[in-house]
Amino acid sequence: MTVMKISEHGGSERRGEGGVDAEGMVRLRAAVRDHWESLSASERAVAQYLVGAPVEQLLFAGAQQLGTASGTSNATVVRALQRLGYAGLPALKRELAAGFTAAVAPEVRLKQRIAHVGRDLDGIWDEVLDEARERIEQTRRLTEPEALRVAVAALADAGEVHAFGVAAAEPAARHLALALGRIGRRSRFVGATGFALADDLLALRRDDAVVIFQPGRALHELTVLVERARAVGARVVLVTDELGERFGDRVDAVLTAPHTPTGITSESLTALVVADVLLLALTTLEEERAVDASHQLTALREQLLAPKGQGRKV
Repeated sequence: MTVMKISEHGGSERRGEGGVDAEGMVRLRAAVRDHWESLSASERAVAQYLVGAPVEQLLFAGAQQLGTASGTSNATVVRALQRLGYAGLPALKRELAAGFTAAVAPEVRLKQRIAHVGRDLDGIWDEVLDEARERIEQTRRLTEPEALRVAVAALADAGEVHAFGVAAAEPAARHLALALGRIGRRSRFVGATGFALADDLLALRRDDAVVIFQPGRALHELTVLVERARAVGARVVLVTDELGERFGDRVDAVLTAPHTPTGITSESLTALVVADVLLLALTTLEEERAVDASHQLTALREQLLAPKGQGRKV
C-alpha cells in the first residue's frame, strides 16, 4: 500500500514565494491526508503534485497543465479536487490566493503573472480564455437553481431595481441598471460609499429590489444597505463570491460569481455574466414590454442623429 506522508508545514511539498505557508495550503495538505486512502492511483498522482508545487505555480496553472504536470489528465485533476472537497480548480485557487496575496506584494505578483504568461501571444490567449472558462463553469456549478428563481422573482415584482457596486464590482452594477432601463424597467445605479450613500438609501421604497455586487470584502455599507432594505420592505439579491454565508440569512437570494485568483481575467467577468442571466430572464417574462422599450430606444437614437447630408452643429 502506498502511503503519502505530509507534514503540517513541510515535508514533500515546497512553499510559495518568500516561504508563504498560508491557510489554503494547510487545508490542502490536510485534505490530501484525510482522503488519501479513498483516492485512485491517478488521483494520488494529482494530490502529490498539488502539495509539492509552489503556490504561485498552482495559481497560474489550468486543469490541462496540472494534468500534464502530474502525468494524468484535466478530467482527473477535476475529479481529484472534488474528492478532496473542492468544488473545482477555481475554488482551490481562491483559497490559496487568499494567503498568498496577503503575503506577497502586488508588484511581485504582477511580475510573476508576467513571467508566467511570457510574450507568447498564443499562450496569453489560452491563459485568459482558460481562466475565463473555469470561472464561468464554476459560476454555473455554484449557483443553486432555486436561488436564481427567487432572484428573478424579486426583480420581476420590483417597482424599481437599485444596483449597487463599487470598485471592481461597479461595471456589473452599472451594466444591470442600464440594461434594465432598456427593457422598460425602472432602475438606478448606486455606487456611493460612506456618508454619500445615505441619499440612495433614502430613495429605497417598499416593493423595490436591491442587487448588490460585491465579491469578497464585507464593506460596512453592505450591512447598512441590507438593513435599510429590510426595514422598508425591499428585497435583496446578493451577487458575491465569499459573502454568501455571512449575509445569506439576511437577503432573499445569493448568486455566486467567483472572482479571479490570479488577476489574469477581469474581476467583474462572472458578475457581468450573472447580470446577463437576470436580464434575459426578465426580458422573457415580459417580452411585450421589452420589445416596446427597445423600439422607443431605437426611435430616440434616430432622432439624436444629424439629418442625412447635414453635419452636426456644435
